[in-house]
Amino acid sequence: MDTSSIPGLELLQIADVVAREKSIEREEVIAAMEEAIQKAGRSKYGHDRDIRAMIDRKSGSIQLERWTEVVEEVENDATQMGLEEGRKHELEAGEFLKQPLPPIEFGRIAAQTAKQVISQKVREAERARQYEEYKHRVGEIVLGTVKRAESYSVTIDLGRAEGVMRREEMIPRENLNQGDRVRAYIVDVREEVRGPQIFLSRSANDFMAKLFTQEVPEIYDGIIEIKAVAREPGSRAKISVLSRDQSIDPVGACVGLRGSRVQAVVGELQGEKIEIIPFSEDPVTFIVNALAPAEVAKVVVDEVAGRVEVVVPDEQLSLAIGRRGQNVRLASQLTGWYIDILTEAEESERRQEEFKTRSARFIEALNIDDVIAHLLVAEGFVSIDDIVATPVSELATIQGFDEDIAGELLNRAVEFSEAEAKRITEELTKLKVQDDLKEAEYLSLSMVLTLAENKVLCLDDLAELDSEELLELLGEHGIEDEAAAGDIIMAARAHWFAEEDAANEAATEAGNEAANEAATEASPEGSEEEPSASADDVQ
Repeated sequence: MDTSSIPGLELLQIADVVAREKSIEREEVIAAMEEAIQKAGRSKYGHDRDIRAMIDRKSGSIQLERWTEVVEEVENDATQMGLEEGRKHELEAGEFLKQPLPPIEFGRIAAQTAKQVISQKVREAERARQYEEYKHRVGEIVLGTVKRAESYSVTIDLGRAEGVMRREEMIPRENLNQGDRVRAYIVDVREEVRGPQIFLSRSANDFMAKLFTQEVPEIYDGIIEIKAVAREPGSRAKISVLSRDQSIDPVGACVGLRGSRVQAVVGELQGEKIEIIPFSEDPVTFIVNALAPAEVAKVVVDEVAGRVEVVVPDEQLSLAIGRRGQNVRLASQLTGWYIDILTEAEESERRQEEFKTRSARFIEALNIDDVIAHLLVAEGFVSIDDIVATPVSELATIQGFDEDIAGELLNRAVEFSEAEAKRITEELTKLKVQDDLKEAEYLSLSMVLTLAENKVLCLDDLAELDSEELLELLGEHGIEDEAAAGDIIMAARAHWFAEEDAANEAATEAGNEAANEAATEASPEGSEEEPSASADDVQ
């Protein structure tokens, strides 16, 4: 096909149609056509030549030219000419000699190549436009049509782009078929080799939060704030809300008249059961609210460990835990606290057992009667070290104690503590425990002895344990959760990282010294001023 026979206006009309269909700029389509014609021109006149094509933006006429640059020193005869020859054409260095070329005839292969180039450039422009349009829309809800439904993912047509929703981001047991209209949450937009990838989700917690924002005007206006969301997609969810206007009930506003607002969200989430929880700054109140509909009798908070012990009436246990632990699991996710559920009977039994154990320990260690031991336990003393750390004046305030009893009790506690420390030290020496483990600030001597009896004899041995192993070994010493055990292990591994950093620093210094020596040896001998060279220069 002869390029001169292509109607110019028709060429521009094609560019306009493609630009509208792909939602890209007309100029980008015309530029793609020019590149396709240039590629065909190089195929005919030589790939090493600088062949350029220009399409007139008004008439659509095509002009094909060979460009030759005028340079002072020619390095490529195909694209450059010398300054002397350039001046014959009244051109100076840096300017181009533009020679018109006759129209080219497109054979089958050339036409196919041109089509591929145009298609590729249009796809690249379309992907760039999609990325620019959607990269700032992460966190929005979009409406689309299912284009393809496969076993591992669903492709959704968003109108001006396509999004991908993986199987794990879908609501379980939800069947999406081709042509279905669906709403989804934009989780991420990434520019990849195949073009921008728009990742969607219907199982994300933020998807539910955004649905409530759309359905509840008070949330959209900022009067009501969503504090947290916990979901098991397709089954059950809890959402905590806080009103910044005391005259507005946050739960009632989210439920709506006759449940209209919450039902709209439930319908979108395939019948997922939603509980709306009033948020409270008081962790105990918030936890009690989160465990609804179960009734709570008592809450014990351990802020250091991030754990909460919740006591419920015996008949409320199954309700508090929920089917397969769902209720307590969602409450834990919503509040950010690890929640233990106990019945009143279990809690009473545990307290009695702890009371007996601690009392027996005090009776044996301090040679006191059970009345005094019971008083100490009732006042919250857990170990002999607690007594040693308490002044006589404070001990004397315990009901039934005076300064004489308090002083004698403290003396016995100090004597026992010293004797116990001596005994443990002797045991540690027999077991050949290394000093780095003995001197660890986060371990008591009794903890070190327990570890040594289980063949943990140095800091490296401790660092090689995992949280579960350490928890099993030190549970009797008050280490009750994996987080605390994990902190001890990371502290034990700190010297590894310090040694690695020191080794890296030493290697760097050694490399710099070697580089400086090499530079010194390479400099001319006998010169008054030897040129210096840094490691960076040598490298």
